[in-house]
Amino acid sequence: MTNLCLNARDAIADVGAIMIATANASADTAFCADHVDAVPGDYVRLTVTDTGRGMDQDVLDNIFEPFFTTKAVGEGTGLGLATVYGSVRQNDGFITVSSEPGHGSTFEVYLPRHVGQVAAVVGTGVAAPALRGTETILLVEDEPAILRVTARMLEAQGYKVLAATNPGEAIHLASQNAGDIHLLVTDLVMPGMNGRDLARTLLSLYPGLKCALMSGHPGDLTTAGSQLEAGVPLIQKPFSVQDLATAVREALDYAPESPDAPTS
Repeated sequence: MTNLCLNARDAIADVGAIMIATANASADTAFCADHVDAVPGDYVRLTVTDTGRGMDQDVLDNIFEPFFTTKAVGEGTGLGLATVYGSVRQNDGFITVSSEPGHGSTFEVYLPRHVGQVAAVVGTGVAAPALRGTETILLVEDEPAILRVTARMLEAQGYKVLAATNPGEAIHLASQNAGDIHLLVTDLVMPGMNGRDLARTLLSLYPGLKCALMSGHPGDLTTAGSQLEAGVPLIQKPFSVQDLATAVREALDYAPESPDAPTS
């Protein structure tokens, strides 16, 4: 929703509107023949329509490709719609787009509709408290809106946050910082340098730096999850305050066992 609405906002040059709607929908074989990712069945359809500038066929053919963007340099990475596509496919859904130059755009997200019995969720009524801390965190995220929200989450938990929109800015902030930086929280996939390489670069400035990685791409999460070092949590977007707080404390509190430690 965040990525779809941010793109709709950016497509509106002056005054315009964004419409959001939901409905039940069914996909038959004829519909699926025209939509490559669709399979017959019942779905919940989420529609986001804007009155912006619209897109031509060349743009539509590439719109979900990572790093493809029509925005000016520094205004977008092309990862927003790729993230939407990945999240939808991860949940066995599909997405369609219709647009014409000068006539706005409509994105329709189809997610499988559950038709079984819904079990009641019994809870204590009290949410688990967010884990807090006072350490300094270097936060790197190339989507400004997500950067702002994540920084606020961390600051609300007591952390000092140094926020950067790209690896180059992060390296500059780290080199100019007078105090300690205890943890790097970085997007895994970024143009120019990925999160792992950024962490390795910063280790030369802060040898004890710990790391947590974020990603909204299902393929990256699957691949990275089997390659991460111990003590480096992988945070899947979108995440809750509790998810973020838990991963941050897991990374900060991780203490590798000494090779000389006795074993049981």
